Amino acid sequence: METSVSTTALRTAPRSSPGAAALTRRTALSLPADYPLTEWKRLGKHLYLITDSSSWWLGDWLIFGQDTYPGRYRQAMEETRLDYKTLRNYAWIARRFPVTERHPEVSFQHHAEVASLEPEKRAMWLDRAARKGWSRNALRQHLRQAALAGSPEAGQGKQVRLHVRTTAEQESLWADAAERDGRELNEWIIVSLDRAAKLGGGPRERSRGGSPGHDEPGCTEPTA
Repeated sequence: METSVSTTALRTAPRSSPGAAALTRRTALSLPADYPLTEWKRLGKHLYLITDSSSWWLGDWLIFGQDTYPGRYRQAMEETRLDYKTLRNYAWIARRFPVTERHPEVSFQHHAEVASLEPEKRAMWLDRAARKGWSRNALRQHLRQAALAGSPEAGQGKQVRLHVRTTAEQESLWADAAERDGRELNEWIIVSLDRAAKLGGGPRERSRGGSPGHDEPGCTEPTA
């Protein structure tokens, strides 16, 4: 069941017993010296919920801006002084997970770990993490182990790390293109490379006359 949290509730720390309450400010949280352990634990859970939920909220907020104000989205982002690259990842993850596929018992970061998988694989791993109480790092470790073992549960292809030197202008152009395509930058690069490879007509024929290299200028047929 979805639970809405009012603005007032976010500003006020939970307190079930009489006495001085926690005081929240823009840059600080002040707790009285006699703040009970039970309340301190409840407050921690409350703060975690706000922090984790805010990642989803920001992701959904970004998606709305991308879809509704495409011409003004980047300007609005700059005016809010938010970290564009980080929030772009939030938006990508939020797009990958429709609201009905978001698991309420694990964190946003858990979802980030499996975001590149197919929907059924994502659901399986998130459910397993929730049942076994895995942290984000534990989930990542299990995913790696499954990939190394060649388990179909991993649902991931072989990972190859490429290092590409780019200019700031190129990165900005690519980021804008990825944003328009509704993709995270890394995913957009892979999709673009796949498209380019397919447009290229596939692997070049080794030979038009049966011998390798005859269609290449300056190449000679290898001798025995």
